[in-house]
Amino acid sequence: MSFVDEVYSLYRDQLNDDEEDAVAIVLSILEEQSREDVMKLIEQMSDDEIIQMLGVYLVEMLKMKMVQDGKLPNWKQTVVPPKFH
Repeated sequence: MSFVDEVYSLYRDQLNDDEEDAVAIVLSILEEQSREDVMKLIEQMSDDEIIQMLGVYLVEMLKMKMVQDGKLPNWKQTVVPPKFH
């Protein structure tokens, strides 16, 4: 079972139709992790999962840059504290 599957099964009942529920859960989990903990999770991931994770990160960061440059004015930014990007 992947880490995301474990998280989903633990928090399934708390995840509703609001994306912010997922954001709050993820931020709460990440705040409790050290760099070493995160690296251990990444080491357990498949190559496809790592590429997907990096892809999602890059897309979100590019969107943020586009908003800063006024190229994407209607984008709803996910609130992520600076520590996480």
